[in-house]
Amino acid sequence: MDTKTGTDPLSGARKSGSDGSASATSAQTETLTGLGAGPQMVQRLGLFSATTIVVGSMIGSGIFIVDSDIARGTDSPALYLAAWIVTGVMTMIGALSYGELAAMMPKAGGQYVYLRESLGPLWGFLYGWTLFLVIQTGTIAAVCVAFGKFLGVFFPTVSSTHWLWHIAHVPAIPVGPMVLGNMDIGVSTANLTGIAVVAFVAAVNIRGVQLGAAMQNVFTVAKALALAGLVLLGFTVGRSGAAIAANFGEHWSYFWRNAGWSAMHPVQVGAQGRIALVGPIVILAVVQVGSLFSCDAWNNVTFTAGEIKNPRRNVPLSLALGVAFVVVTYILASAAYMMVLPLHGNPHGATIFARGIQYASEDRIAAAVLQQIFPQVGGYLMAGAILISTFGCANGMTLAGARVYYAMARDGLFFQSVGKLHPRFRTPMIGLVVQAIWTTILCVSGSYSQLLDYIIFAALVFYILTIGGLFVLRRKQPDAPRPYKAFGYPFLPGLYIVMATVLCAALLRYKPQYTWPGLILVLLGIPVYVYWSRSARRAAVAANGLGE
Repeated sequence: MDTKTGTDPLSGARKSGSDGSASATSAQTETLTGLGAGPQMVQRLGLFSATTIVVGSMIGSGIFIVDSDIARGTDSPALYLAAWIVTGVMTMIGALSYGELAAMMPKAGGQYVYLRESLGPLWGFLYGWTLFLVIQTGTIAAVCVAFGKFLGVFFPTVSSTHWLWHIAHVPAIPVGPMVLGNMDIGVSTANLTGIAVVAFVAAVNIRGVQLGAAMQNVFTVAKALALAGLVLLGFTVGRSGAAIAANFGEHWSYFWRNAGWSAMHPVQVGAQGRIALVGPIVILAVVQVGSLFSCDAWNNVTFTAGEIKNPRRNVPLSLALGVAFVVVTYILASAAYMMVLPLHGNPHGATIFARGIQYASEDRIAAAVLQQIFPQVGGYLMAGAILISTFGCANGMTLAGARVYYAMARDGLFFQSVGKLHPRFRTPMIGLVVQAIWTTILCVSGSYSQLLDYIIFAALVFYILTIGGLFVLRRKQPDAPRPYKAFGYPFLPGLYIVMATVLCAALLRYKPQYTWPGLILVLLGIPVYVYWSRSARRAAVAANGLGE
């Protein structure tokens, strides 16, 4: 008989049960908060839909813009590609490790549940708190406003500088190594378009998980084909002998320049700090902020496990298939860019080729590549592809995120109404609305772009903790059913923890303007957790009193 072990979110004590139902924690909390009755989630999504959630959530706008920053940081074709390869290896190991946890606990909430069950309710809450405050909503806001900006390619009146209601400009405020502020608050035609996308995808997903997943399937297939087309064009029609010679040289001699162990790379410490010289390992860690951001959100499918058919099989498999596809495509896309343009460029270059990958106009490297191939229509083609990509990404992340807040509410750690489902559509309607409201606030405030800088460090910390939880559960629950076991355990999960820890250490040292704000946002969740847990405890006492 299956044995389930849970964590009581009210007291943090471990509770055990011997039936095949949900953990004692969830059952108890539902009774105490009045959430046990009512409509339940229905498993309606198959393997294909689960995989498109993985792919669609990962592919947003990052792969189309971050390469220029990586190229400037590495100043080496070999290290430029190595950054994507290292990110791909880490992401693949993470996905394979999460597969075991997903098969063990195929419940709505995904990573929140894994942290709660392995490390305790505080860690689960801190993840959910950070997800709601920054990771999920900040990313949705960013891709929705990006949708508006690229719509402006076709309709020039849609612009981030075309204000309908400009409230204020917040000047840059230096705070230690950080620079806060430097943002405009108000409604422009670009972020109004973004807000409309936020509202639309929320409304669609309220109408049913199948409808949201169907839209996800369409947009994911479209964006995957667009990205594959970009790769194909780069290796065929756009292939430039001059670019290949500049990037590779004879016998790959240029490819390895600035990549040796003795090569030193300049890095600015903090927003206004000194310039430090670092070796290839450190520079790889520092520049991966962009590539890791582009590969993030692969875990979103775990949030929706409660609505996936045969989740013990399909969630781990969708993680493996989806992440493998995106990682390979991203590496090929970066290689394709080097087939068309030289890595090294001149910021004052008069042509796209002269500016190279490093100094593509506004860092829009994919647009630069297509304009180099198709001078007349390349910009429009790329804008269309990014519109499809950002819309699909926003839909996937909207669909998935609300399931985490739903799980938190069922544990008494979020607004009680968020833990209820729509009586007809069986979706977390209130969670979707609350998520959309906060995302809209981020769009109007203009703070989403600054928050995005903090996401990767916070996300890495929780990835480390979650994969660390895999080791904890292997020790505490050695006999628990594991339909799928993490590939390469304990070596590959351990390697992920080591690699991610090195990245975090490098970012703390050389990019404190990104790391400390993210850490502070996480820690601010502790008093909020204390408040929610005490409220849940009072509800428990009241419920027990009524029961007597």
